[in-house]
Amino acid sequence: MNFSSIGFLFLFLPVTIHIYFAVNPKYRNMVLILFSFFFYFLGEKAFTILLLSSCIFNYFIGKKIDCANDIQRKRFLILGVSVNILLLFVFKYLNFFIDEINALGVFPVIEYTKIHLPVGISFFTFQALSYLIDIYRKSIKSTNFADFTLYLSLFPQLVAGPIVRYKQIQDEINNRIIKSENFTEGIKRFISGLSKKVIIADTLSYTVDKIFALNVSELSTGVCILGAVCYTFQIFFDFSGYSDMAIGLGKMFGFTFPENFNYPYISKSIREFWRRWHITLSEFFRDYLYIPLGGNKHHMYLNIMIVFALTGFWHGASWNFIIWGLYNGLLIVFERLGLLNKLPKAVCHIYFIIAVATGWVIFRCEDLSFAMSFIKTMYSFDFGQSGAIIYYIDRELIFTLIVALIFSVPVISKVKKYIPNFIQNAVYMALLIISASYAAVNTYQPFIYFRF
Repeated sequence: MNFSSIGFLFLFLPVTIHIYFAVNPKYRNMVLILFSFFFYFLGEKAFTILLLSSCIFNYFIGKKIDCANDIQRKRFLILGVSVNILLLFVFKYLNFFIDEINALGVFPVIEYTKIHLPVGISFFTFQALSYLIDIYRKSIKSTNFADFTLYLSLFPQLVAGPIVRYKQIQDEINNRIIKSENFTEGIKRFISGLSKKVIIADTLSYTVDKIFALNVSELSTGVCILGAVCYTFQIFFDFSGYSDMAIGLGKMFGFTFPENFNYPYISKSIREFWRRWHITLSEFFRDYLYIPLGGNKHHMYLNIMIVFALTGFWHGASWNFIIWGLYNGLLIVFERLGLLNKLPKAVCHIYFIIAVATGWVIFRCEDLSFAMSFIKTMYSFDFGQSGAIIYYIDRELIFTLIVALIFSVPVISKVKKYIPNFIQNAVYMALLIISASYAAVNTYQPFIYFRF
């Protein structure tokens, strides 16, 4: 189920909220668990068993790690990590590896049926891993099955994050107080995210899909630049919109989820970008991979490349994601070598915009050769077919790009405090009505990060 669908907005969410607040507080966790599994079932049907199995397995492994001696703790941790990684490998990467083996032509062709990728498996598997590792490190204690199941299955952040660590919400699982102002703030945050998704991201998606579906011969510098700019904004407002909705829903039910974005496009380097973009994923790889590998102390540049190769691979079983990850890692290595140290801030920001937009082209193109042709055309400054760009630009697109630019920098957040509350409330109500209208009449557009 999609947060921006009419069914979720006007049926699932209102019913869930009504029942949640109608029951005795001691039963509210159970209500959330049941509705979370129902939410997942509506989208993934039989694969709900996979989510339940993950809850059961990781709960018991967590208990074993917590109660065992030092040697056994490590063995149980290795078992838990191995099974979770194997689960992710089978459902997310096995198809890719079989296809690559078949493409070599060295071995007999492996006949197989494509394995379905369950929505959200990357997110709830990483949450399970963080839970087990934190128990092993003794930064948290294992909990009961109901609390752990709620943590792993909580529907607001189940399918596309943020990646929440158990210690971040453990106090709220059984001791949360829902104040009216927090609930109201949650509604506003949800509406803000919904607006980002259906008004900005979905509008840009039509132009993006058309441009990236062109043949190489139909590309021109202007069209490629437009496509890259539109996708750069689309993926930000799509994913940050989802995160805003997840955080807002969490507030409605009494949870405080970590922030996932902090105006990433105001960065002046790729290094800074990854401190502002998908923050919970960056922190996961930093704490559970980069630092254990040696961090900045041992083999720093190798560690960076390993982390970003895996960051790319986490996003999808495809060479374009791996190349995209390595591309980001390589730029960060160059930046750490002092590439930007003596450059003016304005020049650094221009470098960053060019670098990140180029990276998003690699990310967006499913075919790596097409991505290279797209980038080559984008920087060839061949405006011979410049008139072609007119077919993609209209008033709605221009307006959307202007709005996207304004909301991608911290302007509104600074002005907002000077606007009376009644005007803000009226704006949020108008945004809800407009967003619902967009969701009702436009073609269904799944969140980009649902496939990761």
